[in-house]
Amino acid sequence: MKHLLLVWHSQSGHTRQLADAAASGAREFADEVELRMRNAFDATLDDLLWAHGLLLGTPENFGYMSGGMKDFMDRTYYPAEGKTIGLPYAVFISCDNDGSGTVRAIERIATGYGWKAVAEPLISRGGLAPGALDQACELGQMMAAGLSLSLF
Repeated sequence: MKHLLLVWHSQSGHTRQLADAAASGAREFADEVELRMRNAFDATLDDLLWAHGLLLGTPENFGYMSGGMKDFMDRTYYPAEGKTIGLPYAVFISCDNDGSGTVRAIERIATGYGWKAVAEPLISRGGLAPGALDQACELGQMMAAGLSLSLF
């Protein structure tokens, strides 16, 4: 059984809705992939070390990831050093701007962890963009299917 960790943070509720949609997609592979969904403030080092794959969901705040997501990364970065190299991950972002600052920040930190991006970031602009929930569901499906088939 493979393990997929979904870490999210939301204030307006948009990112939570995207996280729920991604989780719904991942649960279609429940026979092969166990999903663990955690709010960023509740996610722990043990959760991260448990994971074979990672989905990160955050709003964009002032051109950056949310404080909750940054907190998760701050708490786990050094304790996980060298232990999550090659971990496949994907990102979904809810924003009012363009999301690019958040993508760059997460990519820089993920590079330090040694993680491997396996999908283009999903960016829902202007709250929940049309089709964003379907795209998040597909992202969850893709991550779970990739893990179940050992594609990454």
